[in-house]
Amino acid sequence: MDYNKEMNMDNVEFGNMPPQAFLLGLLSAFDNRYQAAADAFFKEITWKQFFAIICINLCKEAPTINELSEVMGSSHQNVKQILLKLEKKGFISMMPDEKDKRKQRIFVTDEAEAFFEENDNNGQRSKYIIGRIFEGIDEKSLMSAIQTIMKMERNLSEL
Repeated sequence: MDYNKEMNMDNVEFGNMPPQAFLLGLLSAFDNRYQAAADAFFKEITWKQFFAIICINLCKEAPTINELSEVMGSSHQNVKQILLKLEKKGFISMMPDEKDKRKQRIFVTDEAEAFFEENDNNGQRSKYIIGRIFEGIDEKSLMSAIQTIMKMERNLSEL
C-alpha cells in the first residue's frame, strides 16, 4: 500500500455489521498499516523494538520483563524476544534487581539515546509523522477517542 495516498474507504460498508465490530476491525487494520509504516521509519529497528524502548522510558524505574510486558500489552515471551534483539544491538541492558536477584531490570543505553538523536533529529521526524496522522482531528475528537479506547481496554482486561 502506498502510504502517501489517502486510504480509499469507498468500497467499505457497515452493511449489517454493528459499529462496535466495524471499529474493532478498523483498529486492527490501522495497527497493521501503522506497524508497516513504522517499520520503514528506522532501518535498524522495528516498530515493536522502538515501542519497547518508549515503554521502558515511560516507567518510573527500570522495569522488569513482566512489568514491561504489562505496559506493552504483550506476552512475556514476545517481550523477551524483542529485548534480546535490542540487547544484541546495544540499545538496552538487563541487570539483576538489587533487592531480588531473580528479577532483571531493563535499562536503555546511551547508545540507544544517541541513535534516536541522530536518526530522529531530536524527535522532529516523529513529531512530523504523528502530526500528519492526526491532521484534521480536533482535541475534542482526540480526547473522545482516547477515552473510548481506554474504556475498551478496561473492559477487555475484565473478560
